[in-house]
Amino acid sequence: MKISKKDALMWLSFFDQLPEDEELMPRQQEILLSVLYQIERTVNHQNQKLMEAIPGLKSLCGRTYYVGPEDQFPRGCKSCLLGTGLSAVRKTNQCNIQCKFCYNYGELDCQPPIGEGMWEIGGTKFYEEDLPLLLSIQKKPTGIAYVYLEPFMEIEKYYGVIRVFHEAGVHQHLYTNGLLANEENLKALGEAGLNELRFNLGASNCADRVIENICIAKKYIPFVGIETPMTPDFYRIFHEKKEKILATGLNFINCAELHLNPNNIDNYAGENMYMSRQGYLSPIWSHQLTLQLMQEAGREQWPIAVHDCCNRTKFARNLNLQAKEGKCFGASGYESEFPRIPSGAFLPVLRDDTFPFLEEEELPVGYRPGDIVL
Repeated sequence: MKISKKDALMWLSFFDQLPEDEELMPRQQEILLSVLYQIERTVNHQNQKLMEAIPGLKSLCGRTYYVGPEDQFPRGCKSCLLGTGLSAVRKTNQCNIQCKFCYNYGELDCQPPIGEGMWEIGGTKFYEEDLPLLLSIQKKPTGIAYVYLEPFMEIEKYYGVIRVFHEAGVHQHLYTNGLLANEENLKALGEAGLNELRFNLGASNCADRVIENICIAKKYIPFVGIETPMTPDFYRIFHEKKEKILATGLNFINCAELHLNPNNIDNYAGENMYMSRQGYLSPIWSHQLTLQLMQEAGREQWPIAVHDCCNRTKFARNLNLQAKEGKCFGASGYESEFPRIPSGAFLPVLRDDTFPFLEEEELPVGYRPGDIVL
């Protein structure tokens, strides 16, 4: 069913008015999923045209795309997409700022603690002294990532754990907004053996002191880059400070496609949205901004890797991880973060006259206004 935009708007407006506890009937679900497909099909068509205009576009085994030197592509992403990483190591349940794109927006003050002296790996709690036991029993991952929420809130607790995994030959990367970084703790991270540090530069609106911390980090840590959800604000401020940022000597920019959940979606109300493979829900502009930045990087031959960490890449990541874990053919942890598809989120794009559906058909009998849709 290639539903028209007119019919799509009519039906989703109706679905949006239904009580939250009222489930859609099978034919209503079919209509909703047809609308999602029509929107996604147009988005993919538009993005394909942008990709075709990127000079020097490269692929990592068909799992993701990037421009720039291959040796600048982040090792943590290779571990994630080709190896047995990404294994998340969780410790810090606090953050020093609140970003409107944060998955924990509005809930930062009530994130559960991991526990004094403990680390969460694979859903299990460990003391630092347990790590040699873990490494002696289970097959070590190709890479791990320190996540949740801002590690520099208590970065001194990380050095010993990083040292253990470094001695075991595990690639390690850590995320930070960079505001609490300084020469002392960046040097300590490098001495402990951290392989890769990723700055969420959009979290600080490209603050000058964070840009300076990228320079400092490059003195001590082998791979340093930016990983930021692509938003219009970041895109604009990045270009205001582009020369200064590129002069830091960073290795890569991971352009993350912003995906939304019930915590942060209201911060982007009114934006044109789409849902990728009935999974991640994103503003349409996020991936488009990435592709525009990659065009610029390819055209100007930036000496860094600019990586398209989009919803398709995350889909490939989940397929890879499930396969490495021995799950059945086709298994993936990629899924929607909403308990039910928020029909109202797609009304703005359906009302946008500049966003056409590629192909439209009349609704079949049984799906038209006045029909009983079960």
